[in-house]
Parts: sequence; structure tokens; C-alpha cells
Amino acid sequence: MKHIYDAFAYSDAPRAQCWWDQTCDIPVRPALEQDETCDVAIIGGGFTGISAALHLAEAGVKAVVLENRYVGWGASGRNGGFCCLGGGRLGDAALDRKFGREDRLAYRATEMAAITLVDALTKRFDIDVDRHSNGETELAHRPRDMDDLRARVAQIKENYGLDATLIEKKDLEAHGLKGPFHGGLTIPAGFGLNPRKYITGLAAAAEAAGARIYHDTAAQQINRRGDSYEIRTQGGILRADKVIVATNGYSSEDLPEWLAGRYMPAQSSVIVTRPLSIQELATAGWTSDQMVYDTRNLLHYFRLMPDRRMLFGMRGGLMTGPTAEGRALDRVRRDFEAMFPAWSGVETPYAWSGMVCIARDQMPFVGGIPGHNNLFATLCYHGNGVAMGSYSGAMIANVVMGKTFDGPYPKSMQRPLKKFEFGSLRRAVMPLAYLGFALADR
Repeated sequence: MKHIYDAFAYSDAPRAQCWWDQTCDIPVRPALEQDETCDVAIIGGGFTGISAALHLAEAGVKAVVLENRYVGWGASGRNGGFCCLGGGRLGDAALDRKFGREDRLAYRATEMAAITLVDALTKRFDIDVDRHSNGETELAHRPRDMDDLRARVAQIKENYGLDATLIEKKDLEAHGLKGPFHGGLTIPAGFGLNPRKYITGLAAAAEAAGARIYHDTAAQQINRRGDSYEIRTQGGILRADKVIVATNGYSSEDLPEWLAGRYMPAQSSVIVTRPLSIQELATAGWTSDQMVYDTRNLLHYFRLMPDRRMLFGMRGGLMTGPTAEGRALDRVRRDFEAMFPAWSGVETPYAWSGMVCIARDQMPFVGGIPGHNNLFATLCYHGNGVAMGSYSGAMIANVVMGKTFDGPYPKSMQRPLKKFEFGSLRRAVMPLAYLGFALADR
């Protein structure tokens, strides 16, 4: 496999101190150690791959998941646990210009449907995900950002049919949201969850429906053989009529080669505190259970979890290795202390990072790979994969089966991914872009 980062990024090291790993065991599953056949092979055991396996298996399709390490090892088991709107980065004007208003509304409906799907799955399979938060709140980083938030109230109504609530700066503390912010906007869609508990429960449901999941089974090659495919692994060959690639930020440049240069992994880093006391929460003025993010380009996202630990994450890392990892986590800690000075002495014993996935066109892709009959891919959720990854897995399952999807499938998600400039060297231009984002965030 050809990756665009060094081996450290794809090792266990970046997730060594992941809090979620302390909350839920992952069942032991065997590696593929013999040749096997199936109807649909799925590469990747995250939200997308497991959701696809579940929906295929429930339809009577023999689905097999090949996971390089174990279910939830990648971003699906180490993210911030925000089940929320999002998935693409194009605004309304850009969507209207490129695809038309009707498709823009279809995409916004997809965002809502994605949240609804996760809600339905957790309830149908009785998955305890430590759920909390009534939607999410966006906090204004600068005074002028409140103007944008005010304008969004009408947009949210049009796009989602929801009544968003503005919070003026003077009222933040009364909402338990005290901090260096200039107001906020609460959107009543979404909830916080424990992503490891969710993906573990989802995988159990997929297996109960008949899907097979193999751990420690890296897909090394995908080869066309007549009307089917052979996926070579270290332990055996999986033959399948159809293949879904669901590797997102942990994709490789040659699995298949069409993906080369068409996705950009970017680091997101998270820290989690010890449980905070009632007095510590009161002193900081932060008592809200809302999941929250700010209006920066390189945004911060944070939430007070049910056990009163504070989760605090941010985007922006582009380098890997032990030194770079340490610098990124130090920066998260500095920003955490700057935002919550009352907690400057609070320990953060858990700290880790993972890869989100960005598309050149800033929209997810769900569909067939051009020029490759019965080879499909779905990826690029721009850091919002809990809901959108789950929904995309259900969506691609129906596409693979040739069924009409019972839900929105906008054209903006069907357009094949474009290549980034500079191909395999595309990482070289990202520091300049991120520098621009950082300067704009001041």
C-alpha cells in the first residue's frame, strides 16, 4: 500500500492514549487465513464499511469486511463523537452554483437523514452510546462572526426546517457556556455519543445479520478476474462479485490506483480531562452538556461528557512522527488552557490524533469508481463521519444492490472525486493553506 504520510501515522502510536479505548472492549475477531468468496467485499471496518455490511447483510447479500487492524481502529474509533450536520464544506451559494438549489436542498436533507439514521440504529439495536446534547452550538470566535450566525438562522430554516436559537454574548454564561466567545447559535439537530461504543454495537448487529468481519487483514491488491474481483491479503484471497472501498482518511494511493491524489488526509487531535468536580465546572462557568464548536477555520470542538470529563479537539496537523505528534497535542493543550484558564491545572491524561479526509471539491463521494465496473468507493466526510459515514454506508449498499435508495442521494455526492494539484506531492501545499486559515482565525 502507498500512503502519503510516513509509517507513524498508520501505526498504533497516535491512538495510544485514546480515552475511548478505556470505555469499551473490541471483540476479538480472526484474520482471513484461507481463500473465501462472497457477494460484496468491503475494505475498511469503520462507520462506512460496517454500515454497508449491515445493510447488505439485512438484504440477504453475503458481505465480508476486511479490516487492516480492528473495527474502529481508524477515525471511527478515535473521533470526537459528534453526530451532527456536516460532511461537505461547500456553502449554499456554491452548491446552488454548481448543482442548483434543488440538489442543495437534497444534500441538506441528506445531512438530516444521516443523523436520523444513527439515532434509529442505536435505538433499534439497543446500543448504549452515552448520548447527550440537544443538537450543537456554534460559538463566535470574533465579534464579526455573530453577523454570520445571525444570517444563518434563515438559512437553517430553509435548509433543514429547523428553528435555530441565537445566544447573545451577555447570555452565554446563563447557558453554561462561559468563555472568550462573542455569542452563539444552537441548531437542534444531532447529539454527542461514544464512537467506540457505537461502532462496536453496529459491528455486532452486522454480524448478527450475517456479515463476516475479519481483523488484522490488510487488503494488499485488488485485481479484476473476469466478472469478479480478487482481493489479495497476507493470509488468503477474497473473491467477490463487487467491492466497496471504505477507507476514508486511511486510504492508500493504490487501493485502487484511481484514488491516487483524490483525497487528502488531515490530522485532528483530541485531549480528554479527568472528571471535573461541580466546583471546577462552576468556577469555569461551563456546565452545559451541549456539543460545541467555534467559528475558526481550524476549528476547536469540545463537549462536557456525561461523566464530566471535558473533551477538547482541534484541526490543523499536517506532519506526523513522534515529535510532530507531541507538538500538535501541546498546541491543543495550550488552546484548551487559553479558552478555559480556570482549568489550567486540570490534568488531561488522554491525548491522541486521527485522520479526517478532505476532497478537492469539498464534498463527499459515494458511488462507482469510473472505468471499474462493480468497484465502488465512499469517502471524504471532512471530519463529520459519525453521521455521514454511517449514512453513506447505507447509501452505497443500495447502490451496489442496484436498488433505489430510500432517502436522498444528491448529485453533489455522486460526482467522482477530482485530483488535487501536485498529485502525490499535494501535502506540500497544505501548510501554506493552513497558514492562511490560521491568520484568518486571528
